[in-house]
Amino acid sequence: MEDRRGTNSNKQQNITIQNREKMQVTGVDNVVSFDDELVILETALGLLTIKGQDLHINKLNLDEGNVSIDGELVSLTYSDRSGIMGKSGGFLSRMFK
Repeated sequence: MEDRRGTNSNKQQNITIQNREKMQVTGVDNVVSFDDELVILETALGLLTIKGQDLHINKLNLDEGNVSIDGELVSLTYSDRSGIMGKSGGFLSRMFK
């Protein structure tokens, strides 16, 4: 059964954080954007925005939906895809104006 985001509603997501320095995420469908201060992941439960400093994606396996991130983790925020992509041409187009 498909949910409103177009992903499989039976798909699960787990997040493990160790000492605000290492993070493992399952249920990842795509990496939307990343740099050393911001990582945006498209997940089974919506967009996951990770903010921090010196962020690095160490392991990425989209076939299995796993991502491992190292760095100083500051915040994690979920949002619906429509909220980030919006009406004004999308997140990435606004980012590069």
